[in-house]
Amino acid sequence: MPWPSCHPALLVGTLLWLAAGAPAQADSALRLAWPGAFGVRPAVTYDAERNRVGDAEIRIERLPDGNVSLRSVSGFTGAARTQLHAVLEPIDGGQHLRPLWQESRSFDADARALGRLHIDHLAGFARCFDAGGQEIAALALPAEDRVANVALNLLFLPLVGGDASELTFDLFFCGLGVRFVTFSANLAPESLTGGRHHALEVRFGPDLGIASFIASAVVPKLSVWFTPDEPHVWMAHRLPLYGGGPEVLVVREGVPPQWLGDD
Repeated sequence: MPWPSCHPALLVGTLLWLAAGAPAQADSALRLAWPGAFGVRPAVTYDAERNRVGDAEIRIERLPDGNVSLRSVSGFTGAARTQLHAVLEPIDGGQHLRPLWQESRSFDADARALGRLHIDHLAGFARCFDAGGQEIAALALPAEDRVANVALNLLFLPLVGGDASELTFDLFFCGLGVRFVTFSANLAPESLTGGRHHALEVRFGPDLGIASFIASAVVPKLSVWFTPDEPHVWMAHRLPLYGGGPEVLVVREGVPPQWLGDD
């Protein structure tokens, strides 16, 4: 699923206050829920005015070695797009998943590569590469490795299932001073009160403490929607394709966009 791209300009200068990463750690501390469904989910990319601009796809598959592959692609036909890929391993006797590595690649409006971000949880490093494949930056993962760039659709399942009221996690960004940024996620008020029946919405954003009121005015609205019935399955997400790129709404094929609120 979807999930935030590799470039950080979707945030603003306030994020420059945050400190960079700490010592490396060998394994991710994330405990991710199993997908509500496996297979390929065709989807549609809409622009900010909800005009259809391209196809999209979410693909979750079991690999021969027992791990789980999570892939997605979304964007404008023949233009700006983002590709995401992560491999997850079963842990806790098969009850949960944790990421082994995560990667994103983005392309601009002229379909030119913008670079690649790679997070290696076993090696304990997150790295940035330019369009030619040259490594340009690397940071050791935080001691409490909760970096979740590509796996938000699984990370948020405890929220929609009622097993958690808030989640915190980190995203890794390339640019604006390569860094990790802590985010928090909650169910939208309408989902808590039953005010919207077609989908459960999780909203998330940077956790900046007393600066959050400043960030709320300038950071794009970031949301992931899930089916309201068990098993909860990804329906849509809203976020910029990449830093400085267009904001898009990626919706599973067959889901009416009007089911997804703008407030």
